Amino acid sequence: MFAYKNTYYLYIENTQILNLNIIKIRNKFTVIYRNTAKAEKLEKLIKFRLKCRQKGIKFFVANDIKLTMKIKADGLYLSAFNKSFIGRYRSFGNLDLIGSAHNYKEIQYKKKQGCSKIVLSRLFKTDYKKKRDFMGIIKFNITKKLSSIELIPLGGIRISNLNYLKIVNSRALAILSEIKKKPAIISRLF
Repeated sequence: MFAYKNTYYLYIENTQILNLNIIKIRNKFTVIYRNTAKAEKLEKLIKFRLKCRQKGIKFFVANDIKLTMKIKADGLYLSAFNKSFIGRYRSFGNLDLIGSAHNYKEIQYKKKQGCSKIVLSRLFKTDYKKKRDFMGIIKFNITKKLSSIELIPLGGIRISNLNYLKIVNSRALAILSEIKKKPAIISRLF
């Protein structure tokens, strides 16, 4: 029940969700801070960012360039719904861009926005309402082969299906809801 990948992307909605002390391996994890609820205090985010840097964890902020610059994050994450500012983000120097997509058309759009990697969602079936479709491993691997950019699978990844990730043609994987439900999944990723 282990998933061996080069990089693991962990989505968090607040800094209390993730205990950084669980993460022992350096330079293998990237945290994507995607705050959809109440905003956290800037000081708290800066402390969390510094702790990430000390542990060799990259830190990205979703859809907020000002916050990204304030806390000196490693990069900016552009959600699938973020359709604006083509090329604008390239002017921020060495800021890394990661995008999110659900289909091939959105992948092409994220490439135009300047994203170096794209999180492609949903790999497995999820239990979210209104979100019934998923790609599956075969369709993901075909899409990866057709694309000239690194694709990272997301969606429905649970402890029960970690073994299936061995046949996914990707050097990375992303986890969202399982972090909140079962934080112990992090110890099973290597």
